[in-house]
Amino acid sequence: MAATRKVIITCAVTGAIHTPSMSPYLPVTADQIAEAAIGAAEAGAAIVHLHARDPETGRPDQSPAAFLPFLKRIQAASDVVINLTSGGAPYMKIDERIGPAMTHKPEVASLNMGSFNFGLFPMLKRYKEFKHEWERAHLENSVDLIFRNTFKDIEYALESCAGNGTRFEFECYDIGHLYNLAHFAERGLVKPPFFVQTVFGILGGIGTHPEDVAHMKRTADRLFGADYRWSVLGSGRMQMPIAAMSAAQGGHIRVGLEDSVWIGPGVLAKSNAEQVGRAAEIVHGLGLEVATPDEAREILALKGRDKVGF
Repeated sequence: MAATRKVIITCAVTGAIHTPSMSPYLPVTADQIAEAAIGAAEAGAAIVHLHARDPETGRPDQSPAAFLPFLKRIQAASDVVINLTSGGAPYMKIDERIGPAMTHKPEVASLNMGSFNFGLFPMLKRYKEFKHEWERAHLENSVDLIFRNTFKDIEYALESCAGNGTRFEFECYDIGHLYNLAHFAERGLVKPPFFVQTVFGILGGIGTHPEDVAHMKRTADRLFGADYRWSVLGSGRMQMPIAAMSAAQGGHIRVGLEDSVWIGPGVLAKSNAEQVGRAAEIVHGLGLEVATPDEAREILALKGRDKVGF
């Protein structure tokens, strides 16, 4: 019998979109982020995608020093693949955003593949009261926010990590971002297999309709053929439906409180592990298997946990 296909579950444990007032379960301190990542791994995540936050206010903190306490703890407790953001927060410049990946040399780092509007302001319809002053401005200011990822920025990030052996999770928020990746592949600045994370549901990027998902996959298939590994993330309430679409079509999936603070309609997820467990149920329900960290390393051709810088 043919081997059962393995599905990589990535868990993005805290991110820079949601604020502490949106959920009491959002990890903020280094200990909370470490516990969330270890719990997600125990629930079936092969990869954890990590941001750092100020432990007092929960504001995104992209200083390399802010990552180190939880990196060491996760590395000691789990063999999970660690993926560091180079997205940081949308108002940060690329030299600040790429700093943690340059310093800590992870197996994987995220990389946004194009500039786009990044609208969080509709959340103000739901959230009226905030614990910290920065939270309201974080949402309000996004009405006039461009998440800058120019060709120069992307090339800078690629060249900055070229000697690390770090591979990238290429985050593609719209069709043009796939073509941008193809451009860098044609120039020889990125090598297959490409780990392509197609993102659905951010205001300013592609939507969450099944035809949007199909269009992104068709385009990636045409551009990259067998040279890429497809994964998806859906924001908000579409997190699990889009995860199911990907797994059913041969792809991998990403969940986590960075992308959605919910586990069901009007019900907050109490942990990242709860979302990973739900994603694993989807995978198993399709007759597939959840990839282990070492299987994910093989699928994505990663350098191995013994070659990181932390």
